[in-house]
Amino acid sequence: MPSNRSTSTIYQFYNCRILKDGRLQREDLWIRDGKILNPEKLFFDEKGYADVRIDCKNLLIAPGYIDVQINGGFGVDFSSDVENVEEGVSKVAKGLLAYGCTSFCPTIVTSPPEIYRQIIPRIKLRDGSSEGAGVLGIHIEGPFISKDKKGAHPEKYLKKFRQGWDDVMETYSTLDGVKLFTIAPELEHSSDIIKQLVKRNIRVSVGHSSANLSQAEAAVKAGATCITHLFNAMGPFHHRDPGIVGLLTSHKIPKGVTLFYGMIADGIHTDPAALRIAYRAHPQGLMVVTDAINAMGFPIGTHKIGQLDVDVTSDGRACISGTNTLCGRYHCQQAGVSPLYGALVLSHYSQNSPSNLFLPKICYRSLQLSHCCISFFLNEETLRKSLSFHTKSI
Repeated sequence: MPSNRSTSTIYQFYNCRILKDGRLQREDLWIRDGKILNPEKLFFDEKGYADVRIDCKNLLIAPGYIDVQINGGFGVDFSSDVENVEEGVSKVAKGLLAYGCTSFCPTIVTSPPEIYRQIIPRIKLRDGSSEGAGVLGIHIEGPFISKDKKGAHPEKYLKKFRQGWDDVMETYSTLDGVKLFTIAPELEHSSDIIKQLVKRNIRVSVGHSSANLSQAEAAVKAGATCITHLFNAMGPFHHRDPGIVGLLTSHKIPKGVTLFYGMIADGIHTDPAALRIAYRAHPQGLMVVTDAINAMGFPIGTHKIGQLDVDVTSDGRACISGTNTLCGRYHCQQAGVSPLYGALVLSHYSQNSPSNLFLPKICYRSLQLSHCCISFFLNEETLRKSLSFHTKSI
């Protein structure tokens, strides 16, 4: 039983550094009922104190990762394993905990309608726990994307909005549980579709697209607030028409709207120089994503993503079999991203940007640990390596 006025056990993590307000600070961390407490209110208002004290031995406590684009992992592919959907999601959720990821969006890529109809209703939102990372909602990536920028998506299943919203419902049957939707904004009727999705509390991301800047800005005006894996599967930046990339500095972003952008920061999908350009242009919107495939956690070899076979090679690439077309990563966030992002930047943006994408106006002091929980400790040696890397890449 708690030994103070609180009806619940109060935990104090001491002798540690915590990531707070974008900086590492020497401060204790207090938790009760899955929430981070304000110690001043605990001491002075409640006259409370810790029931359990945990010595962190001078380690760093960081928030868990949030991955809003992950196609599968540990042998599970969210877009093809229709027989064991619930079991597959649980397996990935459990596996992610070991790599510091505490919340994620199972991502379903371009597939035939019958696949969507079997899978979408069976992926349920869930809070994170010791049994697995939390499921924030489904990320739909396809089939309403550009043929020219399809990447690893099978062309025969791509679609256009010929009848508007009816095409959406005919394709998916239901959007229950969908929280993020990737769309190519140059498709006819896309602005109307974006408005309909936003009205249903679904965040819209532009990607797999050849859109020019005007088309991308029109999508944001209609309600889109995110870019899917920036630089990948989109028109290249050009000084006369920067395309979707130009959204990072566009003056036509509505006032009060924060534009988020996913980055596959593995040095393969995105060169460090491109990462620096994006980060320096719009640091508030950065979200590091894995775009991981079912081979995550598995050795090199041939695996499957959606309807396609994928070859994973020893140099860290995952490509459609027989081609050089990249189709995602097979590393987790912790292993595939630089030590800096693991210790500092990624932790900050995993807490800040993706949380804000789904949970606007979130407060650090009242963070629900089910959405962004403390998942790992890092020692000072890791921190020093991170700081060393920081001067080279960010």
